Formats: sequence, structure tokens, C-alpha cells
Amino acid sequence: MNKNIKPLYRLLALAIGSMVFAIFAPTVVQAADPPTLQSLDSTTKQLQISIDTTWVLLTGFLVFFMQTGFSMLEAGLLRQRGVVNALLENFVDAAVTILVWWGIGFGIAFGTSAGGFIGTDTFFLSQLPIDGAFPSGGVPGIASNLNAYTLFFFQFAFAATASTITTGAMAGRTDFVGDLIYSAIMGAFSYPLIVHWVWNANGWLAKMSFHDFAGSAVVHSVGGWTAIVGAYLLGPRPGRTPWGTLPPAHNLGLATLGTMILWFGWYGFNPGSTLGTGNPGLIGLVTLNTTLGAGAGALAGMLFQYFRSGKWDLVYCLNGSLAGLVGITAGCAFVAPWAAILIGLTGGVLVVLGIDLIEAMHIDDPVSAFAVHGINGMMGTLAVGLFGQAELTLNKKAGLFLGGGFDLLGVQILGVVAIAAFTVAFAFLMFGGLKAIGRLRVDSEADKIGIDAYEHGATVWPDVYAVEEFVEEQQNLSKNPRINALEGE
Repeated sequence: MNKNIKPLYRLLALAIGSMVFAIFAPTVVQAADPPTLQSLDSTTKQLQISIDTTWVLLTGFLVFFMQTGFSMLEAGLLRQRGVVNALLENFVDAAVTILVWWGIGFGIAFGTSAGGFIGTDTFFLSQLPIDGAFPSGGVPGIASNLNAYTLFFFQFAFAATASTITTGAMAGRTDFVGDLIYSAIMGAFSYPLIVHWVWNANGWLAKMSFHDFAGSAVVHSVGGWTAIVGAYLLGPRPGRTPWGTLPPAHNLGLATLGTMILWFGWYGFNPGSTLGTGNPGLIGLVTLNTTLGAGAGALAGMLFQYFRSGKWDLVYCLNGSLAGLVGITAGCAFVAPWAAILIGLTGGVLVVLGIDLIEAMHIDDPVSAFAVHGINGMMGTLAVGLFGQAELTLNKKAGLFLGGGFDLLGVQILGVVAIAAFTVAFAFLMFGGLKAIGRLRVDSEADKIGIDAYEHGATVWPDVYAVEEFVEEQQNLSKNPRINALEGE
């Protein structure tokens, strides 16, 4: 009986539901506001902001991943006795930078400008609403509708790069506490000041239409100049090979891996600096120019060194690619692809000559940081003034070689000189102060036993032996036999 009744109840419930829907559905539909041009425009804008936010975050992740590339590159090019120290410094630099960038650096860089030289607010992100958006969107110094926290993270990833460049040139003999101090100072003061001048909409160089799309001058020349001053004041590593002959790399496999990661990360560095996907053509141009610059630089560095030494040198090929990437970073959005190739070729040659110059000056730069980042950061910035396309530049002025006269080049020269002068002066004060308090160079005992053993009590290869050590251990084992793991099981 019950089995026959249940289907009837279900049919009755379905019929009642259908009647209710038929009666009230038209009312509900009529109550809904029909779409308007204004509502559609608002929805489109929100969708674009969401897409742009995703784009900037993903490219920011790529830039942060470059910390891994720097770590592997330095670990590969250094001697074994200093690899643990370099890995820890690269890792902890990011940790230090995020805190000082949050507290001070971001405000100095992108806060409300005082005369175009320094930001005066947004410290500790204290003036941001909880959702991170100003009424007009973004932050005071950046023309963007993106959430302020998204912009903060993207710019932090750049800030971490500047101090990491410096770490490479000073590797193998820097006091670890000193490294923590100068990384904090760079992230809080010296780097953000240059950012304010160039990338803050109210910065004095920005108002003059100084062109540095993604940081050849702001990031790389700042890191390069700071690095060479630090390396000069530190003095050479113990047991350095004769000047003019680079010390052998500890692991070329790691160096190659690190360089390939950096090249990959550059697709966040340059394309991500568009801060949005609204202009797909620009993103494509930036990506293409970045790749052409890297490829041309790698070939130029390798070939130029081959003509000098008769050997196909991996290290010079790697450095050539990085030089091309650094060089094209300023102008990747402002030059045509053929100019990107010229910039890359120039970078590949300059990095070889730059290494020779630093060696001739008896300055120990283990990873050729100044030759790669300092020299080519300036070259790439000046190249905008030579090859800039009027259709692409911010002020619609062409470079010197394209009939634009000296207007654009003059501003580029002024910016390069001003950034170099300030950075060198600041670096001498910073490192000079550390030297005065005994926190620049590690204790002399570290020169005897190795900085890894002295500072960290560790080695990157704890189970790898020199032949003599292995023979000695085997002799000691034969005199004092021990039960090995298999015999004890």
C-alpha cells in the first residue's frame, strides 16, 4: 500500500512546485534590472583588473624565483669553501628585504613625493585600507588600478634582486652580520630612493621622461655599483689566483642551471613590468626583445672569448646571456627587435672587456657582478637614447640614431650619472661604516679554514673527500675496525 502512495506524493509535490514557479517566475524576472551600458562597463573593468592582478602576481612569482637562479649561479662560480655562506646569504637576503621593504622601503619608493626625491608616507602600509585599494586604486606613486598589496609584492621581488647582485661580488669573505646589515640598508634606503626618482610618477627623473622600463639602471646598475664598492673595500679572497686569471668555478652545472633560471625569471622581470594585459602587443614586443637580447649576448660573449683564447668558454657564454638580458631591460618596451639584437651583442662584448677591466684594477668580483649588471645596466639605459622608437617612447621622441636628436639621450645620460654618483657615494658610506665597526670582512681565521667552516660549521659537500683524506680515513679504519651498518643489522 505504502509503495503505491509514495510515487503519488512525489507527483503531487512536483505539480505544486511547477505551479508556484509558473506564477512567480515572471515577477522575479521582471524585478531583475536589465543590463545597461554602465553595468556592462563596470563588469568589464572588474574582469580586466582581475586578469591584470593574476598576471602581475604570476610574473612577480617569476621574479622572486630569480633568487634561486642567483643562488645556483653563485654556488657554481664560487669555490667550494664558500658555497654554504653564499646560499644562506641569498636565502636570508629575501627574508630581510621583505621586512624592511614593508616597513620603510616601499614608502620611500612609492609614497607621496617630497620634491621628487623621496616618499613621505605609506610606511608599514599603514595608510592602506584593509582591502589594499586607495579610492583611485593602486598606490600614490604608481598609475595603476591594481590592488596595492599586489603592487607591493611585485616591487618587493625587484628590491630583493638588488641586494642579491651585491652579495655575489662580495662572496667568500663578507662578515655574515655585515651582510644582514647592508641588505637591510639597501632594501630600506638606497634602492628605494632610486626607485622613487625613476618609477614614482612624481619622481624628478620620471618627470623628465627618463626611460627605464624594467630596471637596467634602477635595479642592475644600483646593484652593480654597490657591489663593486663593496668588493673594493673588502679586498680579495684568500688564495686568489693571479690577477687576469679567473679562479676556477666550483660547479659549472650549478652555474648553468642558475643562469637558465635567471633567463626564465626575466620573463617576469620585463613582461611583468607592463603591470597589466591591456596591451597584448606590448607584452609580445617586450618578450621578444628580452629573448633576442639574451640570445645575442650569449653568442657574442662566447665568440668574443673564443677569438681571444681559442676555447669555447661556458662561463663567458653564461655571462654574455646575462649581460644581454641586463642591457635590454631598460629598452625592451621602447626599441625595435633589431635594436634588441644590437644591444645584446654589445652586452656580450662589454661583459668580457668589463671582466678584464675589473681584474686589471685588482678587484675580486667572483661572479663578475659589475661587468654583468653595472656596466651593462648603464649601457642598456643609454641605448634607449640611441635606438628609442618615437612610436614607443613615453614622450614620443626618437633616439639619436633614429633622427630624434640629443633630447632623449641627454636625459638618459643625466639619469645614469646621477644614479651612479649617488649609489657610489652611499655605498662608500655604508660599507665604510661597516668596516669601521669591524663588520665588513670576516675574521682572518675564516681565511685559513674557509668561511663555510668558520661562519656556519658546514660544507656543501660533507661526504666528498680529497684522495688524501679518503686514504687516511681508510688507514685509520684498518687500524681501528668498526662494525659497519650491514654487519650490525
